[in-house]
Amino acid sequence: MQSNRRTFVTGLAAPLILGAQNKSGSAKPVVGQGAFTYEVTHDWGELPAGILYGNTHGVVEDTQGNIYVHHTVGKASELHDSMVVFDAKGKFVRSWGKEFKGVAHGLTIRKEGSDEFLYLTANAASPKADPQPDIQAALVKATPKGEIVWKIAGPPDIEEYKPGPDGKAKPFNPTNVAIAPNDDVYVADGYGSSYINQYTKHGKYIRTFGGKGKELGQLSTPHGIWLDTRSGSPLLMIADRSNNRIQRFTLEGKAIDIVGGTTMPCHFDAHNGIVVVPDLQGKVTLLDKSNQVIEHLGDAGASSMDDLRGLRTQTRDHFIPGKFVCPHSACFDHNGNIFVVEWVEVGRVSKLRKV
Repeated sequence: MQSNRRTFVTGLAAPLILGAQNKSGSAKPVVGQGAFTYEVTHDWGELPAGILYGNTHGVVEDTQGNIYVHHTVGKASELHDSMVVFDAKGKFVRSWGKEFKGVAHGLTIRKEGSDEFLYLTANAASPKADPQPDIQAALVKATPKGEIVWKIAGPPDIEEYKPGPDGKAKPFNPTNVAIAPNDDVYVADGYGSSYINQYTKHGKYIRTFGGKGKELGQLSTPHGIWLDTRSGSPLLMIADRSNNRIQRFTLEGKAIDIVGGTTMPCHFDAHNGIVVVPDLQGKVTLLDKSNQVIEHLGDAGASSMDDLRGLRTQTRDHFIPGKFVCPHSACFDHNGNIFVVEWVEVGRVSKLRKV
């Protein structure tokens, strides 16, 4: 592990207030039904004029009601801060994270004693990226103001990651993280070798499980990972995205079962026993305490990702109000509203206000 410190940016001038209504000026779209009805505000938040979103990849709420958005930074952005923080009303608070430009990905928040910490994953950068990001293929623990506490860079030194007969090292490209009640850290190697790597809170390696495959206990793009304590006994829920399913595991890495109802699950968050699952194939799914589907919110009706690939590179005027393109992360706030960020080139943050 390595330690260093970062400063952050505050007080940028001339905020860009993104649209509170759709382009026609009509009422905001509404999704869901019954107790799970939400009014949708797309492009939520007063984004500073100096920052342009890249792909919006992660979103969490802290105990003060602030919303954190982790994004890859737009090509034309004046500032390169990858983390943007808003208050509950969408007013810009601060930004930081230049070292994650182009590789910002997973985002988890956790209260530890009286303090809160963010756990971020950084993807491996393209070899063509110039300059190369300061941090890549790593898990980082940071304060809410961007001070880095520690980081784990690269895969564990174990047989599973040793070079194969071709001499090439097995890829490591982490996507998300979960923290156990005893502070053990589980890192999902979602874009690498499809393993889950477990460490102590100090970064000492414990075990690896999963790996590429379709059988129970095997994974293909384990994109999201979440600690589920709803039953009383903590379990890991893993978004087994390329296998089009969710799997549940014990904290020791033993597979339990498969949860259906999603097509390309990305990550998880929960509020009062209800789980929100952003699904890359154009919808946000709600699961009840028994992991049964309650609603598919904002469903784009895509039969495959081929229906969405062209749309995700378009400008905002091509997006249909109330329909999602490629939800990548989502979180509840303390009032039960939902924030959704999407894997689209221009970035998009949507607030689903419970009505």
